[in-house]
Amino acid sequence: MHKHDTPSHRPGRRALIAGLLAAFAATGLATSASAQQYWPQRPVRLVVGYSAGGGVDAVARLVAPRLAELLGQSVVVDNRTGAAGLIAGDAVARAAPDGYTLMLGDSSLLIAQYLQPRMSFDPVKAFTPVASLFTLPLVIVTANDFPAKTPAEFVSLLKKNPGRYSFATSGVGTVHHLGFEMLKGQTGAYVVHIPYRGAAQIVPDVMSGQVPIGVVSAASAIAQARAGKLRALAVMNPVKLQGGEDIAPLSDALPGFSAVPRLYVLAPAGTPAPIVERLSDSLRKVMDAPDIAQAAAAQGAVPAYMPAGPLAADIARESAAWGKVIREQKISNQ
Repeated sequence: MHKHDTPSHRPGRRALIAGLLAAFAATGLATSASAQQYWPQRPVRLVVGYSAGGGVDAVARLVAPRLAELLGQSVVVDNRTGAAGLIAGDAVARAAPDGYTLMLGDSSLLIAQYLQPRMSFDPVKAFTPVASLFTLPLVIVTANDFPAKTPAEFVSLLKKNPGRYSFATSGVGTVHHLGFEMLKGQTGAYVVHIPYRGAAQIVPDVMSGQVPIGVVSAASAIAQARAGKLRALAVMNPVKLQGGEDIAPLSDALPGFSAVPRLYVLAPAGTPAPIVERLSDSLRKVMDAPDIAQAAAAQGAVPAYMPAGPLAADIARESAAWGKVIREQKISNQ
């Protein structure tokens, strides 16, 4: 046995190894703390789960160049379409947590986990929330001759006439569908759901009387209501809309009612906190721009910045709320 391997010398070796490990750990911490200073060194990718030209894509392209100016690197919008955003979500969940791959996510990810049991990722655990950017208000629309004109009249009419009315949305399991199912759950009303393959035909069919009620984006509702072609009867969240101040919130009839889908930036789980902090602060500055609200209004979006910490709690709350609606209303996409 060599002298340095004797038992009397082993504690010294262990102390040396412990010291080296502590030094490496301290170096790692220093590297993490400096990540904010040295990141980014190359373009950042902002993944969008919807096709170019759509509302979510338009919002991404509104934010990306402004964020790029603050970061000093290009922010490239990457459209990964398919499966209602799940293909994009899977790509970002699998990406390296280095701040170079982000996602403009929305509430559909939180809904999908309850309707797609074989999802490849957990929409709450697979990401680090960075910042909430916008809400996407949902509006209940009817033909101009519909017998209810206010939220209170609308709720009363549905409760008194079970099964008489139907409502159209852009599909089973969409936020539009679940928002109205939340209304049904809170009132006990029985209203038949008519799922469409997308939203384009809903407004024309409501105006023509093919379907009595529709749930659409604020942009579609406000434009047609201003033209006098339909009635924008209620907005499903309590926030006043720019350009739609005369649309009453559904909470006037159902206190506390809120079905508010969000758009938020997500990073892969494990992204260093300093990078998340810099991103969140940069996005706050983007959202503070005076013209952002007006530009977003064209896409039916309302600025609603929220930093990473509160957003994480809000995502967990929203996820639980959609799950409750799906269970109670026995919704399935099968």
